[in-house]
Amino acid sequence: MAETALNPLIVAKFGGTSVADFDAMNRSADIVLSNPSVRLVVLSASAGVTNLLVALAEGNEPERRAFHLDEIRRIQYAIIDRLAESQVIREEIDRMLDNIAMLSEAAGLATSHALTDELVSHGELMSTLLFVEILRQRQVAAEWFDVRKIMRTNDRFGHAEPDIGTLKELTRNLLLPRLSLSLTVTQGFIGSEAKGRTTTLGRGGSDYTAALLGEALHASRIDIWTDVPGIYTTDPRVVPEARRIDEISFEEAAEMATFGAKILHPATLLPAVRSDIPVFVGSSKDPHIGGTLVCNKTANPPLFRAIALRRRQTLLTLHSLNMLQARGFLAEVFNILARHYISVDLITTSEVSVALTMDTTGSTSTSASLLTTSLLTELSSLCRVEVEENLALIALIGNKLSQACGVGKDVFGVLDPFNIRLICYGASSHNLCLLVPGQDAEQVVKTLHHNLFG
Repeated sequence: MAETALNPLIVAKFGGTSVADFDAMNRSADIVLSNPSVRLVVLSASAGVTNLLVALAEGNEPERRAFHLDEIRRIQYAIIDRLAESQVIREEIDRMLDNIAMLSEAAGLATSHALTDELVSHGELMSTLLFVEILRQRQVAAEWFDVRKIMRTNDRFGHAEPDIGTLKELTRNLLLPRLSLSLTVTQGFIGSEAKGRTTTLGRGGSDYTAALLGEALHASRIDIWTDVPGIYTTDPRVVPEARRIDEISFEEAAEMATFGAKILHPATLLPAVRSDIPVFVGSSKDPHIGGTLVCNKTANPPLFRAIALRRRQTLLTLHSLNMLQARGFLAEVFNILARHYISVDLITTSEVSVALTMDTTGSTSTSASLLTTSLLTELSSLCRVEVEENLALIALIGNKLSQACGVGKDVFGVLDPFNIRLICYGASSHNLCLLVPGQDAEQVVKTLHHNLFG
């Protein structure tokens, strides 16, 4: 099949709220069918299902297990019960539910990361089966495709990394030929490793799936449909006056995602940046009000673009007189952290101490849960360890911040009433980061937003 026959090809991804129930799925179907360039649809699990599956994977008493299974069944049956002809799809979903029950029983005996991935994958498998059925009952030629046939990953269960080269080859051979024949629906978030076992790409990985497939197919655009109409200057739930950003650069959006904005998974942007594919973010509840276009470059990028907030941060301060005019202390600290698979997020140093926060981006872990007894014991043999919890990270996202005059006055001049525990500024021209007490976080964001964005 000639590749140009499908251009311009759009990959559309719908999040959990966009496939939460029968009405949401039909709204998403309307969006897909309104644009003939959309040939590949990537779905998350129906809202709430992934959390229930994760809970089952943790191993439960039979009574609790039955409750979670009933909740999953209720969510999926609520969609099936509104389909005109539901017998075949009901049988397929029942088979999935039987699998979930069997796997959750196994988790009750012994948990594992591989078992968790196998269990959790059923959310996407069920939502895509139901969505295809909705399309078919609307007389649309739609086909269900198992993404695990092409999304080959390593075996780091829970946060697997795709093999980009293999993915591209398999996508061209197995997926691309189907797109001219029928609208194809597949799963986000999941893949398979060399032995065929199911893996997951980490929470938020459905966006990453869409971008990877968009790259492999040379898509003209990747559409991310969620429950908010684009990217805002800050979280509208914190600051109702926040304004939508109509166009934003990849670098700015990546900074926002990394520092807590939940609109895009940070890794989502990597394939799009590599291949210069624009990413559109819009609301499936109201697609007509527009959204945000994320692209390589924007005209006249402003000094201050947005404010991101990341809660539940833990600050680790390491004190040692051995640091004084000594070499190798920081290297040893980083070696210890690396052995415990911890990536440092923010860091500042003095003559005799170093303060740092841990990067939990794209992980299901919290920074506090990364501080295991074995890690703290190993660090304590090197230095005195101080742990502060319940902090919040506020990141001011912008352009050429480290080269501009007056940034300090604009930012800190209005923060007199607040305690600022840590400041990181200068390493990046795109962000200025503050660590503040958790209870002050929203007021700090409101104060900064009012001063910088009016």
